[in-house]
Amino acid sequence: MDMNRREFLQILAIASAGGFMLHNNESHAAGNAARMYDLPRHGNVSLLHITDSHAQLNPMYFREPEINLGVGAMSGKPPHLVGNALLKHFGVKPGSPEAHAYTSLNYIDAARTYGKVGGFAHLATLVKQIRASRPGALLLDGGDTWQGSGQALWSKGQDMIDACLELGVDVMTMHFECMYGAQRIKEVEEGQLSGKMDVVAQNVKTADFGDAVFKPYVIREINKVPVAIIGQAFPYSTIANPRYFVPDWSYGIQEENLQLVIDEARKKGAQVVVLLSHNGMDVDLKLASRVSGLDAILGGHTHDGIPAPIPVKNRGGTTLVTNAGSNGKFLGVLDFEVKAGKVASFRYKLLPVFANLLTADANMTALMQRHRAPYESKLSEKLATTDGLLYRRGNFNGSFDQLILDAMMKEKDAPIAFSPGFRWGTSLLPGSTITMDDVLNQTAITYPYSTVTEMSGEQIKTVLEDVCDNLFNPDPYYQQGGDMVRVGGLEYTCEPGAAMGKRIQDMRLNGKPLDASKTYKVAGWAPVTEAARDRGGEPIWDVVARHLRNEKVVKVTAPNVPKLKGVAGNPGMI
Repeated sequence: MDMNRREFLQILAIASAGGFMLHNNESHAAGNAARMYDLPRHGNVSLLHITDSHAQLNPMYFREPEINLGVGAMSGKPPHLVGNALLKHFGVKPGSPEAHAYTSLNYIDAARTYGKVGGFAHLATLVKQIRASRPGALLLDGGDTWQGSGQALWSKGQDMIDACLELGVDVMTMHFECMYGAQRIKEVEEGQLSGKMDVVAQNVKTADFGDAVFKPYVIREINKVPVAIIGQAFPYSTIANPRYFVPDWSYGIQEENLQLVIDEARKKGAQVVVLLSHNGMDVDLKLASRVSGLDAILGGHTHDGIPAPIPVKNRGGTTLVTNAGSNGKFLGVLDFEVKAGKVASFRYKLLPVFANLLTADANMTALMQRHRAPYESKLSEKLATTDGLLYRRGNFNGSFDQLILDAMMKEKDAPIAFSPGFRWGTSLLPGSTITMDDVLNQTAITYPYSTVTEMSGEQIKTVLEDVCDNLFNPDPYYQQGGDMVRVGGLEYTCEPGAAMGKRIQDMRLNGKPLDASKTYKVAGWAPVTEAARDRGGEPIWDVVARHLRNEKVVKVTAPNVPKLKGVAGNPGMI
């Protein structure tokens, strides 16, 4: 392992923080640090899991949330734990590399110490290392992989498709992949992926006759043990995203059909049955309590980096529920010991992918460079610099979201702005240059149209209440989207535990109460209707880029978040 002085000092810092014994030469220090990835094999069946990579091929920074509130029965329970509450619950040592990976604590200093995370070239090295000790291990992709960067958008996900094939993904399910359109998805599945990677989704059917659009599951043998991988695509794709991309497909949780599929797989001899899910973790936890026969749910969508599986009891036994974070930042490793036709024991580890500790794989690096070359000059354009931390992840707002809101309000001359509650989008440390690549990492979707709408105070409240219910409905099956819509200009109070229609309170603009009957100019982007598509509208990245070129330096201020009621002491908030 070749290191320069900076890399060596970083490894020393990581080794010290993790409690490793330090030595005075580079080879010993590197060896000790590498112990983070020395994961002894357990049992005879191994599943590797990535999810929500969001087209991030290069190493990047990604700050975990400081607000991830749970309501009702989920209050104070994983995944709704942040900061020290999360560390305490899972027994993670404060100040360790893992503590940095799983939380936002002391984020800027820790990020500068430990460096960037993820990167498919570094992930490829880790996958190969783990697979070398686990013959037959399957690599599973939970979806939201082909979307999230300008490069992926312009290539219709081709860069990520090639990268996943190079990585060795065996089985995948999907969400944002479908926003390239039904024709593109089926073209890739039946062409480039055929015989190499299975696309599974038991809950996607034709809207007319209910025929399966994809394989509901596959059975693969691992060391002579039949293992069934069932797919669960994001169940609300035609609600949270434009239906016109997949007009002939229907989704939904399909709980009853899932039970039939599980039973069928068991009858065909599967000794291990897992669900590769893009439901979101709260939905997975409820689902695990209502169906039987699943040994594990490997989940995605909510981007929760959960250090250990949550065991959920049901009428057939116990199902392990996991979620493996996002952005290529983690690799989940689930080992089963299968005896006499059933799971006897398990081990699980969610491994942070620290780019400074893993050599970049040469083949993946070459593939990434080849795909980036046509877009290099456009992506590398320097737009501005930031004097503070820019991030997105969190229930209500992030500083990069605030930058987008500010750009819309200024460029569209609107006193109020709405921005979608997307969870994807990388972070930038203070002093960083903001490039076009960075802007596209926050905005690159296939329906990027900016809008300006006249809305009454009553309509604004209705929109906020509707989105808030998607986030805080006590029944996870009614949680249909991402985080709360980001709001610019407008101040309000939110009571997450209140009844539907009563969570949004005391809305004010410039200190004055919003008038229910008065009309206000509201800027936004990412409309889901065909009418909005047909009207067009300037792509949001052009709006933000123009704003940044004019500003030159972004003065980061605290994001506009609502005043919260009824959440004092909630461990989902720092």
